[in-house]
Order: sequence, then structure tokens, then C-alpha cells
Amino acid sequence: MGSSEFSWKLKDHPKLPKGKTIAMVVLDGWGEANANKYNCIHVAETPTMDSLKNGAPDKWRLVKAHGKAVGLPTDDDMGNSEVGHNALGAGRIYAQGAQLVDIALETGKIYDGEGFKYIKESFETGTLHLIGLLSDGGVHSSSISCRYVNYLNFMAIVFIHIPSINSNVVAQGASERGAKRIRVHILTDGRDVLDGSSVGFVETLENDLAKLCEKGVDAQVASGGGRMYVTMDRYENDWDVVKRGWDAQVLGEAPHKFKNPVEAVKKLREIPNTNDQYLPPLLLLMRMGKLLGLLSMVMQLVPKIRYAGMLQYDGELKLPSRYLVSPPEIERTSGEYLVHNGVRTFACSETVKFGHVTFFWNGNRSGYFNPQMEEYIEIPSDSGITFNVKPKMKALEIAEKARDAILSRKFDQVRVNLPNGDMVGHTGDIEATVVACKAADEAVKMILDAIEQVGGIYVVTADHGNAEDMVKRNKKGEPLLDKNGNIQILTSHTLEPVPIAIGGPGLAPGVRFRKDVPNGGLANVAATVINLHGFEEPSDYETTLIEVVDN
Repeated sequence: MGSSEFSWKLKDHPKLPKGKTIAMVVLDGWGEANANKYNCIHVAETPTMDSLKNGAPDKWRLVKAHGKAVGLPTDDDMGNSEVGHNALGAGRIYAQGAQLVDIALETGKIYDGEGFKYIKESFETGTLHLIGLLSDGGVHSSSISCRYVNYLNFMAIVFIHIPSINSNVVAQGASERGAKRIRVHILTDGRDVLDGSSVGFVETLENDLAKLCEKGVDAQVASGGGRMYVTMDRYENDWDVVKRGWDAQVLGEAPHKFKNPVEAVKKLREIPNTNDQYLPPLLLLMRMGKLLGLLSMVMQLVPKIRYAGMLQYDGELKLPSRYLVSPPEIERTSGEYLVHNGVRTFACSETVKFGHVTFFWNGNRSGYFNPQMEEYIEIPSDSGITFNVKPKMKALEIAEKARDAILSRKFDQVRVNLPNGDMVGHTGDIEATVVACKAADEAVKMILDAIEQVGGIYVVTADHGNAEDMVKRNKKGEPLLDKNGNIQILTSHTLEPVPIAIGGPGLAPGVRFRKDVPNGGLANVAATVINLHGFEEPSDYETTLIEVVDN
């Protein structure tokens, strides 16, 4: 619609009243899978969620949280928290991650950006250094972009997402865009893909780089390390993790040195208690090509680089400041609509997921839409430990904040993320993940009890699967065993659907889930919640999941 025709005013819903307090609860990493001993949600004591499940099919159902339903390229791509919360808040499906990169490449838009132009200025005389996760897991690296990543490798000095390399396109990209010397710094995965798969990825990379060298491009692997031990610190601002990468990738210093990257990964995996995620930092001899120059006045090494990321990963802090592919332009999110229509909003989680119920929920937008109408509270996550050490995390503290917000009657929507199933699930600790699921269930009960007191409505859902399946499986669905006969733990997200449940004393009579939206996904939740607030959803939103039938 034209700008002159646009209005934030939502139409009143013909059958649903306004003014009910709604609790919007997102259980992070809480999918639905067959009951077995590796399904931590099934094993855990979860009486609250079990009671909600008993409301099927009218008050409990499953929705898709991966693949095309959340804007990812194929239904083989597992969901993640960022795209899940984008979809939950936006009410529409936007191209995400690898698909966003693919589109930018296919249309040529990526070459028009300032990030590419900035990096290209160094191709003639500089070394192109590439740092990225080497896998096709589809979360932080992607198989879909494999056929294009060779172009990407000539656009960034450092970026976070690189899958395996295809020689033909790299050669073309090199000759057309002038990069003559390339050094790749690999981060092995084992989290979003099977542990041990790094060897195959590195072999593919080495073979393709060798072909590049035959074309006259000096392209080699220079350093490496595991994603959870070197460089790729996602959670705790842990300088030790970053420093290992700095020392290896920038200073050329690491405890393990090899002549061949495939040999390096194989040898380091033989170290007790070492896997792809925690591979120690390594160097490839005679390949490093340091990034640094000497600043003689202060006798300190400082980088002289042009840096760009593939995508901007922190919109609030504007990091990185230069990037090659812009994030999806998500406008008119449900949160903004509701604020414009008088809905007062409270959002809360702990540090590791706080941005998901605020920044990502609001369409990759920082801050408040209206500070007079909204309040966001971040509870600091435990620092310096892995999440399985304290698997209850801050679930009860989050629930207490939500309870108090509900009982205060100051807010019309109270939105939270309970991270336990995802963050503890990622550690691969089954016993701890069971504890985590129980804690999340207890937190849900506290919130639902508060909704009961104020005559409100609850909507309980999840952003993607994780804790419901903690073991790797063969094509028949049977658990995979390692060479010692032990099960192979699954630490990644899954392709499973997630639940959504509605209820509470404020839910109008006759409200139930529709039966004509069998393929509903997370993007359908926004319209559903807008309806429950007493409004009709915008016309371009994915359809609501609910209907009102006359009793």
C-alpha cells in the first residue's frame, strides 16, 4: 500500500475482546519428538507442559520452526533462535541467513554494497584472510551457499559464515575481482553437524584450494581451531576464547603446528576429550601470512586491515560496522503494531536470549518503539561456566519478573524467553538437559498461575527444537554408536516441529485452533496473538491459527 494509505490502526476483532493480559512464553529449544530416553523433554518431569498438551487439538498443536517456514532455503535447514524470533514477531516469512546471502548473490546485489567495494580496494596488494565456520549445518554456516561461497571469499577479510569451498567459482571470482593471495582460517563445527565431520570438510577445502593454486591463485589454509574453543565466543565475552584465535590467526602463535590441515584435524582429534567443537588452535607452517604491521612509536602490534562481516550480527551495537549482505528489512512487526494500538508490553529474558525477545522479535531493531509503553528487563546469565553446570539457569528469576509484571496489571503483554532447553541442550549433557527442562516447566507454571489470578490468556510456544532429541541417528532413526559402542550425542538444533498452546480464564468461549492451517509455522503466531489482544491482524500477515466458533 502507498504511504499515504497506511495506518497503524488495527481493526477491532469482531468476536474477541480487548484488555486481557497475555503472557507470551517462548521455550527455547523445545521441540516435539517421539518419546524415548534421549528425549529430555519426555524424560523430565514437566507436568505443566504435559497438561497443556492434553488440550490438543483445540488448545494445543504443532507448528513448523525450521526451513522454509522461517525463511531458510530448504526444509533440510534447522531453525535457530534468531530466525525463529524474527518470524514470531514479524508475522511474515523473510529470507534469512544463507538464503539472504544466496539472493544477494543471485541478483548481484552483494556487489553493489559498500562492504564489497571497501574490501575490494585491498585485492591488488593485500592478502585476503577469511575466518569462518567450516560446515554445512545451516545455522552459522550453510550448504546452500557452498556453490557461491567462492565469490564470498573475495569480499571479506574476516567473516563468520563460510562453508566448504567450490574451486570453479573461486577461480572465477579471483580472476574477475583481483584477489591474488588468500589465507583461510577454519573453525571446525561438530555442533550443528556431526562430530567428526570436520575431516571431510577440510579435505574438500584442501582439494579445492589446490585447484585454485593451479590457476595461479595463492590460496591456502593458514590456521584453525574448534568453534567453542577458538575465536567463536557466542555467550560469555570470554577473552580466553577470543585470545586463542587472536594468537593463532593474527600473531601466528599456537601450540600445535602442522604442514597439512587434514593431518592437523585428524591428529588433534586423537587428544583425549577433544572433539570438533573444542579442537585446540593450530597453525599450518609456511602458510600464515600475518595480518599485522608494527606500530613502532608504541612498540605494539596492531592490525592493518580492511574488515567486513558477511552479515551484521548485532544490530544494537552495529557489529560489524561493515558487512556484505544487509539483514532482512522487517517493518511493521507485531510489537510495533500493538504499541500503536495501546498495548503495553513487558519483555524479559536472561542475557543469552534477551536480544531474541527484544531486538530480533522487533525485526532487528534496537530499543523501544515507545518507552512510555514498553519495559524490557535483562537478567544477567551465569558467567564463566558451561550451562550444564547450572542447568536451571535463570528460568525462575525470569518467571518471577514475568509474574510480577502480570500481577502489577501495568502491561497487556508479558513476553519472555526461557533458554534452558536450548542452551543446556547444546552442551550434550543429557542429565543436565533433563534438569533444564524441568526448570523451564516450573517457570511456565509460575507464569500461568499469575495469568490465572488476573483472568488473562497465555500463549506458550518455542522457537525451534533441541532438547527433544539428544542423540545422532541413522537413516532408520536408530541411535548412532561410536567405535567404543557409546551413543553419539546430538548437540545441534533439530528439524522437529514445536508446540503452541493457548488458554487461560481470559480466553473467550469458542476460541480454538483452526484445522485448515495444517502447515502453520512460527510466522502464524503473530496474527494469533494480535487476535487475542482483540484486533484483526494486518492483511499481509500470515494467517491466524485460531478461530471463534459459536457454542
